[in-house]
Amino acid sequence: MARILIVEDDEDVRALIAHKLRRAGHDVSEAGDGEQGLAAARAWAPELMVLDWMMPKLTGIEVCAQIRADTSVPQPRILLLTAKSQERDIALAMQSGADAYLIKPFRANDLLERVTALLGVPSGRATA
Repeated sequence: MARILIVEDDEDVRALIAHKLRRAGHDVSEAGDGEQGLAAARAWAPELMVLDWMMPKLTGIEVCAQIRADTSVPQPRILLLTAKSQERDIALAMQSGADAYLIKPFRANDLLERVTALLGVPSGRATA
């Protein structure tokens, strides 16, 4: 299916997301902080990135903005995950170049639905 890069500093959350996405048939790569995620995005050219907002070294917002500003990088769809839920946070995420926003805690099925929508795959194709 799709190449998806997960950039999440919480190892348990990252493992859960990776498991669900692999089970749905995606090719998944992982990074534990913003700097690693930015390097992986440039090297691996994912179709979609799942970015945590609050991470060490570079935040998800910073990674998103840098990816969008780098015209040498194929542009992935970006799903930002965060506990930040204020309207101004969502607006900042979208202004930084995120395509979608999912508030933590989230249900695995909601994540899969959002990923499926971002990838343009018919809803019935992804599995939990």
